Order: sequence, then C-alpha cells, then structure tokens
Amino acid sequence: MRSRAVILITGVMAAGKSTVAQALAERLPRTAHVRGDVFRRMVVNGRVEMAPGEEDEARRQLDLRYRLAAHAADEYFKAGFTVVVQDVILGPDLPRVIGMIHSRPLLVVVLAPRAEAIAARERARSKTGYGEWTVEQLDAGLRETTPRIGLWLDTSEQSPEETVDEILMRAWLEGEV
Repeated sequence: MRSRAVILITGVMAAGKSTVAQALAERLPRTAHVRGDVFRRMVVNGRVEMAPGEEDEARRQLDLRYRLAAHAADEYFKAGFTVVVQDVILGPDLPRVIGMIHSRPLLVVVLAPRAEAIAARERARSKTGYGEWTVEQLDAGLRETTPRIGLWLDTSEQSPEETVDEILMRAWLEGEV
C-alpha cells in the first residue's frame, strides 16, 4: 500500500472531477485537495477565460493556473500530504502539467464519461462552466487530442463512490506515471 502520492484528476467540465477528488481526498489519510479553478478565480480584474480559438492572454492565464496548482501540489507533498489535484487538463496540456509536478509517485486519472452523460450532468448542475464551448467540442478535445496517460475511466454509469473505489483499486494500488 502506498504511503502517499500526488493524484491528478482531469476530465471535461461536469465529468465529476470536483466531487470525485473531494471524496477521494476524504477516503485517504492526511490529504490536501488542490482545485485548479481556485487559481483562476483569484484573478479579480483582467481575467480572460479560455474559449474556442483561445487568445494569447487566456493561454498565459491557463498556464499560470497550471503552474500554481503544480507548485501547490509539490509543496503539500513535501509537507507529508497525499495531494489530489483536480482541473480540466486536455490535449497536449496533460503531459506538460505532468512535467510541472515534480513529486512522485504521480497517479493520473482521466474521468471520461460519454458525451451524452456529460450533457445530462450539465443540465442537472446549478453551475454552468462551458461558456462558449459545447460538450461535443470538449469531448473531442479529450478523446482525440489527449494522450492516453494514466487510468482512463468511463464513469457514465458510476456513482462518485464507485469511481473512488475504482481509483483506489486500480490507480492507488497499481498505477503510476
């Protein structure tokens, strides 16, 4: 059994990242939950959201958010915590962010429910996060451009608790980048 690790959970919006990451952190001893979106929300004036055809400033802010989350993960890990990092990290950004996190072991979990499950979850949520993106665009970004790194889970039919059980069984015991 591992004593601690950094666990990076990614997927599109409404994939269940926040819920699963929090539930996972609650199941493991001495944990910290690093929510990448917190760093985005810290920008009070001048925030530029990622949108199709991203502009340069949006990309710079996204990269800053990823660097801050990676640094926070490393610092918590150095302090003796298992760290669950959660954010939307798709396409070529995934290996870049993995490279930004220096602590090991590093476990990568990609929540990849089917697009129709995402759409249903998005309709049921009180918050909306897609902005100018469509479910189909983000799903394509996940499936067509994201390298197959780590544990990919189709969580379409799983509860958050079942997803955490599978992560603990498959990634915590076996997986590592």
